[in-house]
Amino acid sequence: MSNRELLQIDPLELQFPFELKKQISCSLQLTNTSDNSVAFKVKTTNPKKYCVRPNTGVVLPHSTCDVTVTMQAQKEAPSDLPCKDKFLLQSVVVSAGATKDITPDMFNKESGNRVEECKLRVSYVPPPQPPSPVREGSEEGSSPRASLSENGTVNQIPDYNSMSRAYVDSLENTPEVKALISKLSEEKNHGIQQNNKLMQELELLRRQGNRSQGGIPFMYVIIVGLIGILLGYLLKRT
Repeated sequence: MSNRELLQIDPLELQFPFELKKQISCSLQLTNTSDNSVAFKVKTTNPKKYCVRPNTGVVLPHSTCDVTVTMQAQKEAPSDLPCKDKFLLQSVVVSAGATKDITPDMFNKESGNRVEECKLRVSYVPPPQPPSPVREGSEEGSSPRASLSENGTVNQIPDYNSMSRAYVDSLENTPEVKALISKLSEEKNHGIQQNNKLMQELELLRRQGNRSQGGIPFMYVIIVGLIGILLGYLLKRT
C-alpha cells in the first residue's frame, strides 16, 4: 500500500493470471483519508490492451473507490518478460461538488494544479490450478476414496487404475488378439526347433570332420553358423 497525502493505492503492482484467449481482470482500491474530495485519472502505456473502469472519478473524503483493470484476451503468449506495460494514476484535490465535472485541465501541472502521480507496474502470474479430486500421496492400487457432494451424499471416486487394467484384459480376450498371440507363439516354437536342429547338424558334422582326415570345408561351417545366427535374430524379434 502507498501512503500518499491524497490517495492510498493498493496494490502498487497489477498482477494478471495470464491465460490465452481469455479476459483477465484485477482490482485497485483507492482510499481517501483526507477531508477533501480527490479526483483521479488512470492512464496506461498500452490503451488497446487494457480497459479501465472507471478511468476517472472522484473519491469523497474518508471513503474508498474500486477500479477494475481488464486485460483483453490475448491470442499469443507475451514475448516481453517481465511485462513492460505500466499505468499512471494521477490525483488532485477538487471542490466538494465536483463529482462529475472532471476535465483534463484538472491534471495539468502547467495550470498550477498540485497533481500527485503514482506509477503502477504490471506482472503476469500463473493461473490458479483447479483442485485435484484425489488427495496427494495416494498410492497406485489403493482403494477408491469417497467425496462429499453439495447435497450431502457420498460419491465414490472411481479407481481409474483398475478400470485401465480391466480394459487391457478385455482386449487380450478378443479373438483377433488371441489369434495373433497364437500365431506368434507357433512361429517362436518353430524357430526354436529349427535352431536346435541346425545346432545338432553342426555338432554332427563337426564330429564327422574330426574322424575324417580332410575335415569339413571351412566355408560350409561358416554358412551353417550364419544361418543359425539369422534364425536366432528372427527368434528374438518374435
